[in-house]
Amino acid sequence: MIHTDETPRDGLTRAQFMRATLAASLALTLGQGATASTTTPANAKSSSAMLKRKIPATGELLPVIGCGTWLGFGHAPGSAEYARLPGVIEALFDAGGTVLDSSPMYGRSETTTGELLAKSPHRSKAFLATKVWTSRRDAGIRQMEASFKLLGTKKLDLMQVHNLVDWKTHLQTLRAWKAEGRIRYIGITHYTPSAFHEVEAVLRSEPLDFLQINYAYDDQAAAERLFPLAADKGVAVLVNQPFGGGGLLRNLRDRPLPDWAKDIDCTSWAQVLLKFVLSQPAVTCVIPGTSRPEHMEDNAKAGRGVMPDAAFWRQRSISI
Repeated sequence: MIHTDETPRDGLTRAQFMRATLAASLALTLGQGATASTTTPANAKSSSAMLKRKIPATGELLPVIGCGTWLGFGHAPGSAEYARLPGVIEALFDAGGTVLDSSPMYGRSETTTGELLAKSPHRSKAFLATKVWTSRRDAGIRQMEASFKLLGTKKLDLMQVHNLVDWKTHLQTLRAWKAEGRIRYIGITHYTPSAFHEVEAVLRSEPLDFLQINYAYDDQAAAERLFPLAADKGVAVLVNQPFGGGGLLRNLRDRPLPDWAKDIDCTSWAQVLLKFVLSQPAVTCVIPGTSRPEHMEDNAKAGRGVMPDAAFWRQRSISI
């Protein structure tokens, strides 16, 4: 059994205080039931629209469920997998989502994303995020220029330094491009707890708009220090690997849902796991990857209805 919060003590830790403060702010601002009170989710307000959370740097509202393109968008035209991908894009936009996250590291995913968006009537809705993943300034510039072309855009919503590769060099370029209006937001990413100390150091020393990090029911290290720090610094958080890299969801998918799943408007394990991630008020958007329209549609439902808070999860656990 894994429990999501520390055993209560006589007083609040700083991390607990930050989570509670941000959660209360979200509840007042968005009216979506994201609350840090002890009110049970059954009493929280439910909504049929996808929840949106603020990007701290600007106050812009971002839908809480997006789509990652690692593996799923790496398929070539003519394949059965590629033929399904327009449906993924449409399912995302139809549900009220906007965030599509890619990287040069992901094979032809940037190319595929650009191709699909060029044919989509919802192109203007997309919040496009990608990354720079190379060393040295000139190589980084060439790679990012290629990303603009592959994604079919002259302006990117978010450019991130992937896994902190040569981050000092690339952040200089990104700040200049942001000032020129080519990029709206800049950030950093990682996916391994062994690098969290370096991620923390960069968050403390550099002005950033976004942090992308791994977090899941079986991988909760980011909540200990990174989430409270991001909230304190006014940094939006994108969460990757919300299904524990896929293994967690595979282990659960054949089990019956617990009775309490209906109390938070969940009809699948994927929705339960995504709402667990979203119960962290510092999380702005979660980006599960998929290449199947039905999975995108199911994932998107986690952005609607009752949103459980930390108190809900303190009283429940999932055997994994």
